[in-house]
Amino acid sequence: MTADTNTDLDTAQIPPPAEKSARALARARKRRSAARFWREYRTHRSGLWGLAGLILIALIAICAPLLVGADSQSVTDAPGGALEAPSGEFPLGTDQFGRSVLALLVWGARVSLTVGLLAAFLCVAIGTVVGIVAGHFRGWYSTVLMRVTDWFLVMPTLVLAIALATVMSRSIWTVILAIGVTTWPTTARLVRAQTLAVESRPYIERARALGGGHGHIMLRHVLPNVMPLVLAQTTLVISSAILTEATLAFLGLGDPTITSWGGMLQDAREAGAVSAGDWWYLAPPGLAIALVALAFTLCGRAIEAVLNPKLGVAR
Repeated sequence: MTADTNTDLDTAQIPPPAEKSARALARARKRRSAARFWREYRTHRSGLWGLAGLILIALIAICAPLLVGADSQSVTDAPGGALEAPSGEFPLGTDQFGRSVLALLVWGARVSLTVGLLAAFLCVAIGTVVGIVAGHFRGWYSTVLMRVTDWFLVMPTLVLAIALATVMSRSIWTVILAIGVTTWPTTARLVRAQTLAVESRPYIERARALGGGHGHIMLRHVLPNVMPLVLAQTTLVISSAILTEATLAFLGLGDPTITSWGGMLQDAREAGAVSAGDWWYLAPPGLAIALVALAFTLCGRAIEAVLNPKLGVAR
């Protein structure tokens, strides 16, 4: 191969200046949008408090092996006695096996956050796909999808989740699937309404006139415009997913081999902590569930207010 041929190949691999300029402009526009979003988000004190709480809980969950040790969940090597009151050695007391409630609380954060995030992702993914398809295609496509959505919407979510968790194997993935496939109708309704609003704009007609197909319009025009709504909805769905996971675990439908906040409440009930007044076994997991749900709700409200200032959410 001659030197001229190598030079031609190198030149062909270099993008033209116009393409490089377009990419640079797109990256700069994204950076400006992110900076503008953060400036607006910082004005919401409640959103900052929620974000700080979530970061702290996430760091605790990630660093659980370093903070409390990997063997703190062991029943056979429990360091304390059964249901000991809070002390210097055990700040939150012990459970019926002598394990530290504080250590179990730290490990439970991993499971509860994982279930909440994955279940919310599955819920929002299903709702977004159904909402965009139902809003884009008219006629019997939309009618069938909306009737299925209405059926799931009127059915009690918790009852459906319990039914799925009962007939399937008891594992964390069963809980995630049960929550995800029963909580998507609200997201689908919201996304469909936003899709109808987006597709009524003039640039959608121009895209169709220029030969844009269904996939091009839904992915390149509709999806980017509904993503802010989807993002805000995700943060709100996570809190409800964590509460649902805790409820399923409290009812004994979770995975008994893992430690979660709902499972801790179930173990406390079975150990007679309610009748014995062992508040240190009951209060910490319940407060942790409430605080995480509150933090995600505060973040969701702040994001929704930034993306839609007309809501007038208090700062």
